[in-house]
Amino acid sequence: MKNLFDSGKLLLLDLASTIFFLIAYLLTKNVPLSVALGMALGIAQIGWQLARKSHIGTMQWLSLCLVVGLGGVTLITDDPRFVMAKPSLIYGVVGTVMLKPGWMKRYMPPVVLEVMPDVVGVFEFVWSGLMFLSAALNVIVVLNFSILTWASFMSVYGIVSKLGLFFIQYAIMRYVGFRRRPDLLQASP
Repeated sequence: MKNLFDSGKLLLLDLASTIFFLIAYLLTKNVPLSVALGMALGIAQIGWQLARKSHIGTMQWLSLCLVVGLGGVTLITDDPRFVMAKPSLIYGVVGTVMLKPGWMKRYMPPVVLEVMPDVVGVFEFVWSGLMFLSAALNVIVVLNFSILTWASFMSVYGIVSKLGLFFIQYAIMRYVGFRRRPDLLQASP
């Protein structure tokens, strides 16, 4: 469970500049200011890690490139849809990575891998599908609705969809685990 929360924290850090853009926009209704603040945060995050001589992961570099690139295009064209497209690109990359069988193993306790590796494999693809669906929904909302609608919808959808799937997966895996190994019921808290 700790690995899952650590991964969630890393994903939130990768999306921090986008989230900051959303909050700044909701507070100021000023697209150029919000984009500039989001870009500044993305650059500051990498600068902080460079100063601390910390490892900077591929997703962090990708996130910075997207923030600066799409933010710059947004400022030049005065079209916020470019910066609003960033979550779709991130979701697409994450969904593609999740297509690799076995990615979820590091987040599972050994008993789960022993009792239901097939169920874990199915959920790997379900998570990937959710990422691709999220990317597509983001594009649809970006192209058809206002910034405020986009910010509201994607903020709520992003949290609810991931938490929802997490709890569905947890419930199904507990049910399947106890059905396949009833002795786990006695060891369960």
